[in-house]
Amino acid sequence: MGVARRDLLRWSAGAVGAAAAGGLLGTASARAAGRSTTPGGQATESWMGRLDGGLSLLDLTVPGTHDSCCQNPWYGTEWSHTQNWGIPQQLQEGVRFLDIRCNGLEGAPDELGIYHSDAYQHIRLQDVLDQCRSFLRAQPGETVLMRLKNEHAGGQALDDAEFQRRVNHYLDGLGYRDLFHFYGWPTLGAARGKVVLLADFANPWGLIDWSSGQNDWFDTQDVWQIGGLDALNEKGRDIVAQFDKAYLNPGYPKMFVNFLSYAGGYWPKTSSQTLMDRAVYPYLSARTGQRARFGIVPMDFPDFHVNVLQMLVDKNFV
Repeated sequence: MGVARRDLLRWSAGAVGAAAAGGLLGTASARAAGRSTTPGGQATESWMGRLDGGLSLLDLTVPGTHDSCCQNPWYGTEWSHTQNWGIPQQLQEGVRFLDIRCNGLEGAPDELGIYHSDAYQHIRLQDVLDQCRSFLRAQPGETVLMRLKNEHAGGQALDDAEFQRRVNHYLDGLGYRDLFHFYGWPTLGAARGKVVLLADFANPWGLIDWSSGQNDWFDTQDVWQIGGLDALNEKGRDIVAQFDKAYLNPGYPKMFVNFLSYAGGYWPKTSSQTLMDRAVYPYLSARTGQRARFGIVPMDFPDFHVNVLQMLVDKNFV
């Protein structure tokens, strides 16, 4: 991009303080308006359909959700509550990355349930896949990227071989194989109408293998627990550093991932609001006219941060 690092906005108390109020007001306005289009004029349910099908997915900014099915604090606690929108509404509002974490499903020896650690979220993998399939049939110009994780937690934890067996049951026994793209980063045109599988489980199949750090496929920032007295400011600096890295390396041959979520002793709702106001909204709002590919950007509670969600969508059209 030919930009010097000194020209990038830096994390600072002054910049954060000046923009925090704007982040809160922007969120309230977006929520109150109930918009189905972004400030840039993109329909949130069909924004990918307006992009060139020859683009690699690596060239995109893909807003997403963290622990995408964790809507109800009764299925765990407020610690495990990360979303208010269900999957259908997330997709309608522009989310295109889903974080789906599975354990075995009690009483169903071939099935997978969606969990946050050992807390069952009262939704099955087939329910999520049916919701994705329904959306993609209605919006065939779109794709959904899905991290499918073996959560390895609680009494329903599965070993590697059993998890693989159940995945195969979904693909062939339940007929979901044709829903997926499996191998290598596709172009958007090749991915349209498909769920791109990002495998966060041991497998011998040559899939796109997820990493919460770095591997041949991903460069991921997923810091969720930090010691010390300044955890949220440090997490904010991590978020900004990953955005900067993506901006400065437009031809990078891996998918950037930048989690905006943080646990580490805070309720997700509290940490999410603080990080959006201090770090994310100031950074993105200062760069609305700047071309960048930020990769996958998962967040908690996008209904509280519609402005950020829509700025990420609009980044693809700068």
